[in-house]
Order: sequence, then structure tokens, then C-alpha cells
Amino acid sequence: MNRAVVIGIGILVFGNVFSALYDVSVKWVSEDVNAATFLLIRQLTAVLMIMPLWLREGAPWSSHTKLHLFRAHVGTSGALLLIMGLMSLPLATVSSLFYSAPLMIMLMGYLFLKEKMSGAQSVAGVLGFIGILIILRPSEMNVFGIAVLAGALTFAINQLVLKKLPSTESPTVTLMLYNLFSVPIVMLFTIVQGFSGLSWEVIGLAVVSNAFLLAYQWLSVLAYRKAKASEVAIAEYTGLIFCVFFGWLWFDEWLDGLSWLGAGFIVLPSLLLPWISVGVKRRQRAAAVAQGYNG
Repeated sequence: MNRAVVIGIGILVFGNVFSALYDVSVKWVSEDVNAATFLLIRQLTAVLMIMPLWLREGAPWSSHTKLHLFRAHVGTSGALLLIMGLMSLPLATVSSLFYSAPLMIMLMGYLFLKEKMSGAQSVAGVLGFIGILIILRPSEMNVFGIAVLAGALTFAINQLVLKKLPSTESPTVTLMLYNLFSVPIVMLFTIVQGFSGLSWEVIGLAVVSNAFLLAYQWLSVLAYRKAKASEVAIAEYTGLIFCVFFGWLWFDEWLDGLSWLGAGFIVLPSLLLPWISVGVKRRQRAAAVAQGYNG
């Protein structure tokens, strides 16, 4: 595995710590607050938090406005669905469902970006999908579970669109335009759901939530620019470990034996994939050397 891929995976694993902490912060939101209200407060505070960095860089803009508009609308719709899921389902369940996103990223990267998938990546993807089915238990699905899966799809689309943005574009620009362009559609969501539960506590949670989410988004931008989406997306699975741990630590939630089996199918292949790839390349080099001697 080349150095860029290793760095990309490392960045994404670190970023998933903040992603898990974001999920935790949403679980702390009061039941009096609906998902759209919390999302609107979060997006507005996100713009305010990013603005000093953006202004410090000279308020740069992007020549890919349409892509940023697309990411903002798709991503924010998915964020609303994820928040609804987090407010209604156990943290570990939501996380398990949401980690279908790396499978979607690998598949769509192969279909739409013409990225090649190695045999090891294909096997890891299949095992991960089996693990998700084990944890999901389709007979227990409900509307919030479906919402989380839809949110995972929008997340996968957003991560792939990052590959269409130039690597020279500052992550600050990407984050600023994503959050700024999302405000109008979130206002529409709030009109539909109704504005309720505003308090200083909610604003504080929104700021904390943003800090975690922006850290993850920043690191995610860097990771997906380092290598192909299909090469680093498998590292997204490691976030499940952090979510399970935080769910146990703060919400007394724990996975049963069957769910642990499913988690093993999801996480272990992603952790072993770098070693498998290195071993395959070593065997290929050894075979090439041996063939050279025989020739």
C-alpha cells in the first residue's frame, strides 16, 4: 500500500473519533427539540464558526459553485435524516446502519468514477455488508432505520463529489460553502417541521456538535484527496468501534453477541486490508523475480 493511501486511512480513522462524538452530542439534545430546529441552529453556528478562518484567508470563493450547491442540498437532507435516527434509535444501531456508507462509496466509486476495486477490497466490502445485515436484523427495521440508511447514501454521494473538487481548493472554502449554501434548505425544513425548543442549552450543544463535525469534515476532505475513494473509504468502518464505546460509556448501550459478530465482519476486514494488500504485492514481486530467474 502506497504512502498516500496509508496517510489517507490514518487521517480518516482519526476523523471518525470526531464523527462518533458528533453522534453523541445529538443524542444529548432534549426531546422538546425537533430535528429541523437543531439542524438550523447547527448550520447557522457553523457558518459563524468557520467565518473567521474564511475571512483570514481573504474570503476566497470557488469556481465550482454548482458542485458546492449540490453537496450542500444533498448532505443537509441526509443530515436531517441522520439526526432523526439518532433522536429515536440507540447510538450503536444508528452507527451500524450508517456504516453502510463505505460500501456505497466503494460501489459508486467503481461505477461512476471508474475506480478499480481490488479483490481484497471486494471481499472486505461483502463481509462488511454481511455484518451490517447481521446487526440490522431486517425483520426489526422501522422508518427511522430507513431514514438512517438514506442518510448514509447521501453521505456516500457527498464524499464522492469531493473527488470532483480540485485539490488546490482550501478545505476552509469547501466547509464554508457547504454550510452557507445549506442554510436556505434547512430553513425550509424548519418551516415544515416547525420551530421548537430553542434554548441556550440547545445552542451550546449545537456549537459543540459543530466543533466535532467540522473537525471530521476537515479531516475527511484531506483524506479523500490523498487517494482514491475506494482505497480509503473502508477506514470509515472504524468509527463503529468509537460509537459502540461511547454508547456504552454515556448511554449504557451495549451490543449483544450477534451484533458483536456483525461488528467483527464490518471492522476486521478494514483493519486487515492494508496488511493483505502489502502481502499480495510482496508475493507478486517475488513471483516476478522468480520468473525472471527462470527466464
